[in-house]
Amino acid sequence: MSEPVRCAWAGSAPEYTAYHDDEWGRPLRGDTALFERLSLEAFQSGLSWIVILRKRPAFRAAFAGFVAEDVARFGETDVTRLLGDAGIVRNRAKIEATIANARAVLALDTGLDALLWSFAPASHTRPATLADVPATSPESVAMARELKRRGFRFVGPTTCYALMQAVGMVDDHVADCWRATPPAVDPTRRA
Repeated sequence: MSEPVRCAWAGSAPEYTAYHDDEWGRPLRGDTALFERLSLEAFQSGLSWIVILRKRPAFRAAFAGFVAEDVARFGETDVTRLLGDAGIVRNRAKIEATIANARAVLALDTGLDALLWSFAPASHTRPATLADVPATSPESVAMARELKRRGFRFVGPTTCYALMQAVGMVDDHVADCWRATPPAVDPTRRA
């Protein structure tokens, strides 16, 4: 039995293959799940995604399962603890941003899920090749602007687009990839 055709990036490591086949591009809902993905995308900034995937269990343990209510209570003692945790990416700015972002999640009137999914595009054309995959979109620029306005940090347009790809707001599996799915559109999205 031959291997299915995948996006080219998915074959370079077993972790990539599992992530590609089981998670990437599948619609993901829920404030905790989306806060985790937003946080991990922010930690990935400037690094290879494989580093984040390999450290994901340690990130979950270090950040209380990414339950925003718990992370929002973190203080300087927790920052010090996290800076000493070799299981995660030890970057003070990203650690402090994750805590600040948890507090920003709690301040939302509609919840993180509703806010993020409101930026899902009405339509999206799957790329033919990896070269056709954009780094940003008008929706990711708008999402980043709104998140920053609400006090979120490490949420630029590229990070927001990567989040949109990861959680299935856009389907950027290349045309011949076996995992390509119809785009997930939420009826509460912004026009």
